[in-house]
Amino acid sequence: MCYYVNIKFLEVDRNRRDVHLFMDSFFWGGGFEVIFSLMSVIVIGMFIVVAVKGIGQWNKNNQSPRLTVPASVTAKRTNVSRHQHANAGDVTGAHGFHSTSTTSYYVTFQVESGDRMELSVTGREYGMLSEGDAGRLSFQGTRYLGFERQDVGSGI
Repeated sequence: MCYYVNIKFLEVDRNRRDVHLFMDSFFWGGGFEVIFSLMSVIVIGMFIVVAVKGIGQWNKNNQSPRLTVPASVTAKRTNVSRHQHANAGDVTGAHGFHSTSTTSYYVTFQVESGDRMELSVTGREYGMLSEGDAGRLSFQGTRYLGFERQDVGSGI
């Protein structure tokens, strides 16, 4: 075995040498690899948990009966998510940014028993429903299937 020793390095301040030795041992002695591996496992684990939850909810909805019950619209809300992306793949933003947004639509229904449920709906359905509308709600688990508005009479 042959060891290489840099004589000038040994003449430098002891504290600096200790920092240098620590950095060498951290990056090349296994510390960096351990932390990188641990973070990779955590990120992949989070993706797996989200996927399993989504598949579980999808399966639960599929196993639930399709129900049609009298209900009324009690509230409506939107959730707008805005995202900013760097142009040309440049994370520094030197080439500028572009923004995207997505809107999720939710409607709260109240059934005859007094229970309320908030269901995700499409933008078109959201626009067609008004608070106070009464009718027949069709759903399967947490999946919105439709709403048939009851004609109250025009009163004209």
